[in-house]
Amino acid sequence: MDVVSEAELREKGFMGMRKTKLVCTVGPACLDALPALARGGMGVARVNLCHGGRDWHRAAMTEVRRLNEEEGFCVSLMVDTEGSQLLVADHGGAASVKAEDCSEWLFTSKKTDKAHPFTMHVNFDKFSEGILVGDELVVDGGMATFEVTEKKGNDLRYTLKIFAKIESLEALKNLKEIIEASDGVMVARGDLGVQVPLEQIPAIQEAIVELCRNLNKPVIVASQLLESMVEYPTPTRAEVADVSEAVRQYADAIMLSAESAVGAFPEKALSVLRAASERMESWSREENMQRFLPQHQLAIALPDRISEQICSSAVEMANNLAVDAIFVYTKHGHMASLLSRNRPNPPIFAFTDNASSRKSMNLYWGVIPLQLPLSNSMDDNFNNTIRLMKSKGSVKPGDSVLVAADSDLNQPCGATSVYQSIQVRLVD
Repeated sequence: MDVVSEAELREKGFMGMRKTKLVCTVGPACLDALPALARGGMGVARVNLCHGGRDWHRAAMTEVRRLNEEEGFCVSLMVDTEGSQLLVADHGGAASVKAEDCSEWLFTSKKTDKAHPFTMHVNFDKFSEGILVGDELVVDGGMATFEVTEKKGNDLRYTLKIFAKIESLEALKNLKEIIEASDGVMVARGDLGVQVPLEQIPAIQEAIVELCRNLNKPVIVASQLLESMVEYPTPTRAEVADVSEAVRQYADAIMLSAESAVGAFPEKALSVLRAASERMESWSREENMQRFLPQHQLAIALPDRISEQICSSAVEMANNLAVDAIFVYTKHGHMASLLSRNRPNPPIFAFTDNASSRKSMNLYWGVIPLQLPLSNSMDDNFNNTIRLMKSKGSVKPGDSVLVAADSDLNQPCGATSVYQSIQVRLVD
């Protein structure tokens, strides 16, 4: 077990373990703080290829791998590839600039060694190609919108207008197909807010989270969760409410972006994220909110439907019997994902002998992935894992565990066994 989950289990017990996963964007502000962030609950480190060069990316990834190998963490790496956004270069100016309505700004790719008033330096030489006078440029996820008033060569001059830019909803019309074709989804609310009316974002977020859960795909809610903590050590009350709402919706993960990448207080921001998610999870469990989650049939083929029904029944049993934990033995993580989809009250300990499967399960809600050798005997697997967890003080006699497994753990990825079982066992 990773050191964070082990410490959390000892301190808070099974039901006190956090279910929502925490993602941190790695940037200049937190590279040296990665060990502290890992200890603080970071389960996934997001490396944005838009920032820094290859050497910096390599250093960040190497440090995450070192933490896993040498210090007992289980932090997965998420690489965010470059998209259509352009970045404004840092030339030593102020971290934030106030832009007044109707003020004029110059955007240029010319190299300079210092900051200039009302000037933004773009890190792409051909950024102005295709841009015409009258076009609009969106900055910082819609926080400001500039209208092009003059173009000279590769330089653009803009007049600032502060308003939320509203675009078409076309991108959301194929949402189901996009989710089905993906391994997971990130609700990038900052970018989304540029293209749709802002007042629609909360409803869109909730719809995406629910659809992802129904389709058994992990979903991350991202962008501006604790935006004020980029500069200040405490969040606003509205931001805490925003984080809590994402947790209440049963998002698999919530993510820090600028708060951890370039913010002044990355560790404090993560601690706020962790505390808010733990409190909302506790309330949801006390109110038994899980019972209101709609259950939709996902599978079509009989073997897949059997797996789905077994996992749904397992979660219902676990909740009704108030077991302490769910153990699942899985080769590729599929059964763990189906259990997670039902958002059970007890934590899910997913045992696999596949390192890649362990890292992929890091984003599943409520799943604590562990890697160890497995056999096709459920009794042997259960006894071995109980022996291991006893040695670490993670379980004690009298604890009740619901156990789920495929009878054949050597089947290839994508294959589903019709011989699956669930048991309820007591720890001797």
